[in-house]
Amino acid sequence: MTAKEYNLSVDEYSDNIFRFALKHLKNEMSAKDIVQETFTKVWIKHEEVSFEKVKSYLFTTAYHAIIDWIRKEQKSGDIEKTNADTRSSSMENFDLQEVLDEALKTLPEIQKTVVLLRDYEGYNYTEIAEITNLNESQVKVYIFRARKALQEYIRDLDLVL
Repeated sequence: MTAKEYNLSVDEYSDNIFRFALKHLKNEMSAKDIVQETFTKVWIKHEEVSFEKVKSYLFTTAYHAIIDWIRKEQKSGDIEKTNADTRSSSMENFDLQEVLDEALKTLPEIQKTVVLLRDYEGYNYTEIAEITNLNESQVKVYIFRARKALQEYIRDLDLVL
């Protein structure tokens, strides 16, 4: 990949990677750090990366950086554990985006990742499998389970409201 192609990929994909990281981390500064780290790693290997595959490579790199960040934060104890029982306390101001964000927090990390890649970023199953190092059938199962869990969360919320 040339420097011009790299700059083009920064312009085209940095916002998408930021949104992807922000959905996982819920911290704007950390999401910006993930974007920076992702593009730094890609630049280091820019001669090995094909411009046609840069989108997949960027999201794979961002995904691994997010997982590393989460593991590091869990070891240091900086991540607050959210309890599903507290979800109804902040729902007086009903906002669908807030409800979806709260529901996403309840999912295991891999399910959250595949749902975000599929439903927010528009990747197909094959691309998601490549990014997450899963096979296509695993991706489909994780997406199915995540959507069922989200559906249950919203159904339970309807009973509360």
